Amino acid sequence: MNSGVIFDVDAKIKRIEEIDKQIADSAFWEGTEGTHGVLKERTALSDVVDQWQGIKKDLEDGAILLQLAEEEEDQKEIEGVRRKLDQIEKQIRDIELGEMLGGKHDPDNAIMSINAGAGGTEAQDWAEMLLRMYLKWTEKRGYKSEVIDILTGEEAGIKNVTLTISGDYAYGYLKAEIGIHRLVRISPFDTGRRRHTSFASVFVYPELSEEVMVEIDEADLRIDTFRSSGAGGQHVNKTDSAVRITHIPTGIVVQCQNERSQHKNKAMAMKVLRSRLYEKELQEKAQKMKEMHENKKEIAWGSQIRSYIMQPYTMVKDHRTGVTVGNVEGVLDGDLDQFVEAYLWDYSGWAEGKTKKRVDNS
Repeated sequence: MNSGVIFDVDAKIKRIEEIDKQIADSAFWEGTEGTHGVLKERTALSDVVDQWQGIKKDLEDGAILLQLAEEEEDQKEIEGVRRKLDQIEKQIRDIELGEMLGGKHDPDNAIMSINAGAGGTEAQDWAEMLLRMYLKWTEKRGYKSEVIDILTGEEAGIKNVTLTISGDYAYGYLKAEIGIHRLVRISPFDTGRRRHTSFASVFVYPELSEEVMVEIDEADLRIDTFRSSGAGGQHVNKTDSAVRITHIPTGIVVQCQNERSQHKNKAMAMKVLRSRLYEKELQEKAQKMKEMHENKKEIAWGSQIRSYIMQPYTMVKDHRTGVTVGNVEGVLDGDLDQFVEAYLWDYSGWAEGKTKKRVDNS
């Protein structure tokens, strides 16, 4: 039962008691600022405590059943207890995985951007394949996704796309996908049937709640409107409903053309801009920390994280964790959990005193 110590259940129960006292105070409900976050924290803590207490009871019951089965030499009952223990082991692993998602914004929705690398149609087709992969993964997890901006290629594929992915811990999971994704295959666009290598980049930002303050000076913004280029009915093709916002000091450009209303497109574009500015600030702070600890090896931003090889053999390899899978089609159909979980295991310093692992990509 040492896992109870690892999960620090007693500390979680104590924190729940503190939150309950806070909620009982009428002053807590006078203002809405921070209320949602506190209630969300209590729910998350209660879920872990309830799961752990349930596991503890199942283990105690299993120990009694196993003792009785062994005394009676009932092999069928012994096998039943063993199957139950396997289920409990999986539950414990799931809770451990949840504990790794302890970052400030891990529980938040995600904003994902996919950009084709150099290589024209090849890279653009690869970017579209990645979009399909993440939409499939989103569907399997029961998350909701919405494409808010997309620029299609001249012949095939997409040049870039931005989408929101909504669901519990969407950002916590998808941050594992940040980086360069490499595809090796026989090109369907090459009449000579030659092997090509394509690259696409994936960036993920947390969708910030209104409680997170990001100051944006209106004077620093250039706002342009234009006609939507994607499919969307006659309305969007006749009005300048799409919005592009440029943050002049940083050069960050965001746009949204999914909504028919210019007002809604601007609101969504501002939400994306807030998230990108916040992420940029975090990156700058992390870079300063890296410079202070030059002896520590870090993953470079934008480095190649995973290769998807379809010729001359089939394999998907994550260069950070070493996880290798032979079923490329399955991965491209959204079977990403093994890569995401391995990343969380290797890169999350979830236990007290455990440092985050960092490796060089090759």
